[in-house]
Amino acid sequence: MRKLRPASLCRSWLFLEGANEAVLQRAAASSADVLIHELEDFTPPPLRPKARRLAAELYAAWRDQGVVVAVRVNPLDQDGMDDLAAVMQGRPDIVALPKVAEPYHVVRLDEAVTRFERDYGIAEGSTSLLPNIEFARGLVQTGAIAAASRRTIGCLMASEDLAADLGAERGSDGLELAYARQRFIVECRAAGVVAVDCPYTWSDAEGVARDTAWARRLGYTAKSLVDPAHATIVNGVLTPSEDELRQAGRIVAAFEAARTQGLGRVELDGSLLEVPTYSNAKRLIARGEALRAIDRNAQA
Repeated sequence: MRKLRPASLCRSWLFLEGANEAVLQRAAASSADVLIHELEDFTPPPLRPKARRLAAELYAAWRDQGVVVAVRVNPLDQDGMDDLAAVMQGRPDIVALPKVAEPYHVVRLDEAVTRFERDYGIAEGSTSLLPNIEFARGLVQTGAIAAASRRTIGCLMASEDLAADLGAERGSDGLELAYARQRFIVECRAAGVVAVDCPYTWSDAEGVARDTAWARRLGYTAKSLVDPAHATIVNGVLTPSEDELRQAGRIVAAFEAARTQGLGRVELDGSLLEVPTYSNAKRLIARGEALRAIDRNAQA
């Protein structure tokens, strides 16, 4: 069995209709790092029993294909407990919870997941959590929400629900969510969890590439998506290119050479290189090497 990709190296997080067997069976071919069995908005209530029945066999198939297995259940005061009772038998790697606005929502999820781990003989603490931030109330409490459970490996920011809660007008340029996305990554970074950017909910490839590049500039290394065709685009943008790695190597070499001469900084291509630039270059190289090693293992 392939080693599970760590959350910090998961670039594309793909939501999939919970009861659509044809879509679910093809999902691993999308190249998404994380497949999310979506039992909330993408699965109408009459279809949720069917979606739950698919979980155990589906998750085993996904895991055999080397992807991280996630499920998004409904809020616990709605169908969420019924969802968990079924899907936890499939031993998902990550459980996502929608519409998290208060830290206690995560505490309740942690307690429920712990109970099902014990009931089903799953190693306690092995299931990670991914709170979904979809309201203004949740956004301003992201740090506290992320800290509410040791199981939390990241938080995911919604687009449509958050825009609706703000009363914002949606546009493919994402301008109405610019502040929210900037604040969200700051909150997640301060809490030490992965910030999963909101999905681009239009179909054009150029748009998702542009939107992902903007997110990367802010510091995002992960993005959710709702179209399987976008996975390879997101992965490509969020993976350091060969040119970027070469430039990072030049920065590291120039800075280290300057340090051996007793200099605190050095100029390269018109830019003054200082410690933060040097540190970022080293992190980029390490991330690129780690992603390539995992991708090679997945292809083996």
